[in-house]
Amino acid sequence: MGEKIFIVEDERPISRLLQLTLEREGFKTATEMNGRRAFERILQEKYDLVLLDVMLPEMDGMEICKRVREVSDVPIIMLTARDEIPDKVEGLDLGANDYMTKPFATEELLARIRGTIRRHNEKIRASEETRYVVKNMILYPERYEVTVKGEPVELTHKEYALLKYLVENKRNVLSRDQILQQVWGYDFIGDTNVVDVYISYLRSKIDDRFGEKYIYTTRGVGYAIRD
Repeated sequence: MGEKIFIVEDERPISRLLQLTLEREGFKTATEMNGRRAFERILQEKYDLVLLDVMLPEMDGMEICKRVREVSDVPIIMLTARDEIPDKVEGLDLGANDYMTKPFATEELLARIRGTIRRHNEKIRASEETRYVVKNMILYPERYEVTVKGEPVELTHKEYALLKYLVENKRNVLSRDQILQQVWGYDFIGDTNVVDVYISYLRSKIDDRFGEKYIYTTRGVGYAIRD
C-alpha cells in the first residue's frame, strides 16, 4: 500500500482522527487546514487521493475541486457536515470522485478511499495499455483478450496468435507461408492448409458471429484484416 492521502480539514480533532486512522491502515498522510494553501500544495505535491472538506478558510472545497480539475485528475473525496443533496450534486458535478457526510463510519470511509484509488489506477492502466482497434474489435496483447462490440471472444492460443499477427499487420496482405512461419514457427512440419483452417475458425468466431467482415482473402496471395 503506502498511498499518500492529503487531508484538507480545518477542524483539528477530525483531521487528527483521520490521520491516525489512515496511518494505522498503512497510508501515508499530509494535512492542511487552509483552503488556499491546500490548493497550492495539491498543484505542487503528489498525492494519491485528497480528502477535501467543503467548509475551509480562504478558499472552500468546492472552489478547490473546480480549480484542481482544470489541471489534475487526482482522486478527490469531498467531506462535509451538510447533508444536503444540492451540495452533493455540486461536488460531483465539479469533478469529485465521491462524497461523504460527517459524521461517517471510518470503515466506510476506508472502503471508499480504497475503491476510489483502485478505480483511478485501473483507469490509468487502461489508458496506458497497448491495444489494437479494428472497427468494433479491440485486441489487448498484455491481457490476451479480444472483444467485439464490447463482448469477449473466446479464442484458443493459436487462434489468438494468428489474429494478433493479422492485426499487427493491418491492411497488409500476408501470405500463407508468412503466417505459417510467424504463427506456427519455422520448424512447423505441415502444409499451408492449416492456415486456411484457422482463418475459418476466426471467421466463425468473429465475422460470422458479429455480422461484420474483418478478415479478407486476396485470392492466390493470402489474408488481411482491414478496417
